[in-house]
Amino acid sequence: MFKAFLIKYAEIGVKGKNRYMFEDALVKQIRHTLKNCDGEFTVRKTDGRIYVDAVSDFDYEEAVEALRRVFGIAGICPVVYEEDEGFDKLKERVVRYIDEVYPDRHKTFKVAARRARKNYPLNSMEINMELGGVILDAYPEMSVDVHKPDIMLNVEIRDKIYIYSEIIPGSGGMPVGTGGKAMLLLSGGIDSPVAGYMIAKRGVKIDAVYFHAPPYTSERAKQKVIDLAKKVAKYTGPIYLHIINFTDIQLYIYDKCPHDELTIIMRRYMMRIAEHIAKENECLGLITGESIGQVASQTMQSLMATNEVCTLPVYRPLIGFDKMEIVDIAEKIDTYETSILPYEDCCTIFVAKHPVTKPNVKIIKHHEENLEEKIDELVKTALETDEMIIVS
Repeated sequence: MFKAFLIKYAEIGVKGKNRYMFEDALVKQIRHTLKNCDGEFTVRKTDGRIYVDAVSDFDYEEAVEALRRVFGIAGICPVVYEEDEGFDKLKERVVRYIDEVYPDRHKTFKVAARRARKNYPLNSMEINMELGGVILDAYPEMSVDVHKPDIMLNVEIRDKIYIYSEIIPGSGGMPVGTGGKAMLLLSGGIDSPVAGYMIAKRGVKIDAVYFHAPPYTSERAKQKVIDLAKKVAKYTGPIYLHIINFTDIQLYIYDKCPHDELTIIMRRYMMRIAEHIAKENECLGLITGESIGQVASQTMQSLMATNEVCTLPVYRPLIGFDKMEIVDIAEKIDTYETSILPYEDCCTIFVAKHPVTKPNVKIIKHHEENLEEKIDELVKTALETDEMIIVS
């Protein structure tokens, strides 16, 4: 019976004079998302409300699932609306609504009317009382509960009469694109896709870079990362994924540097390359999936050593999470099962048996001097052979 949705937002509502910019960004994201669904839709903004109208047959479940992935939406309300043809017609419509939506009527309810048109002949309290009485007369098995009703029947008197009773939770957050753009260091693990999702939830547009090490990492490992990017892109919109051939750089570091420092030094060069690509693409920061103490390269000292090579800010949304909290989000966004596929990436292939956990930056920089003969040329080649894929 539902041909329209009322879209509720949360944080956007507390914005000031620039609130319209966030609303417009949300409308744009909704339109983009619904393009991938069966059916045709129009999205309109009016009187502090956003409505999605189906103008053709559509798959209800598919549309709801698509809307639930749009950052900025706090709630999705299946709504019916009609022209105002008088209060008697409204009574009939409310009774019919209950009949169609709730076949089991052994429930409690509350009517919550909102009168945006102040010239309406009844005020909100009078509408609540009149409609409540009509429902009780039509369905005596129902009863009123003003504190914790089973059904909260919302009736809004606006340009038309809007009736809804269900609020389907959305993803929350802010519309993608309202918070700038950042570069995600994406691997085939559990953490980095979750980090990208969480930063995007704050309105940040995501690009990504993946470090590939053929023949030590297979094409299946590369495809795994592309598949992860596709799953994240369901929430973030298209992702520009940069694939960097890191093999020669890793082998050179492996040959010239102490093995207990391999992970840190490789990580420092990944950050340098990622920052170079980020600046070329007007990104305002880097995103990683690091969490304090999770592995040797994520101690406070190790994080300081990798940060030292960056001039852009490094955002780590998982920094205080434990592994199970990260896994829970990965399962929610459907990246977990892909992340645990047994195709190793370059970080795991070249990891040292006994990596340093408290690296000294001065010592690390001293050992990086062993790389000066050739490293700049290798980095330049890696950047020049950047393979960029648009993942959507």
